[in-house]
Amino acid sequence: MVLGSPADADGNPTPTELERVTEAVHEYERGVAPRMIFTGGAAHNRFVEAEVMARVAEAQGIPAGAIVQERTAQDTIENTCDSLKIMRSHGWESAEVVSNSSHLPRTGLILSRLPLTWRVHAAPALEPEGPWTQGAMTAAEILKTVRYLVWARQMEPCTP
Repeated sequence: MVLGSPADADGNPTPTELERVTEAVHEYERGVAPRMIFTGGAAHNRFVEAEVMARVAEAQGIPAGAIVQERTAQDTIENTCDSLKIMRSHGWESAEVVSNSSHLPRTGLILSRLPLTWRVHAAPALEPEGPWTQGAMTAAEILKTVRYLVWARQMEPCTP
């Protein structure tokens, strides 16, 4: 399961998307998972995150038959819940969830509430991140985690 991130304003993959997809491709090639679920709708612009990431994976040699797209999720809760529904429909019981390291603590909190065997896997940065970028990403994740703990987990239950 590769969690979504917005494409750029022209529909091209961002560095964050490239990092996640490239790491998922490496994991696929290592035999960790026989399929990939790319998850993410047009949450921040008109481009569907799952479609952009699937296009990148196919360009990196992943066969289309190994790719499943979840095209509607608007946030991490929906990414995981909607992907779980896809997994259940196929009888899949476990997932390796790929995202960036700053995103994984909150992702783990969300996944811990789902009836799923899972592990998270950090996608390494393709380029060194400056301290301002790291600080901004950490601050954003702290705020999103607080929001999840205080409000979202009670208001957005996942019912697969």
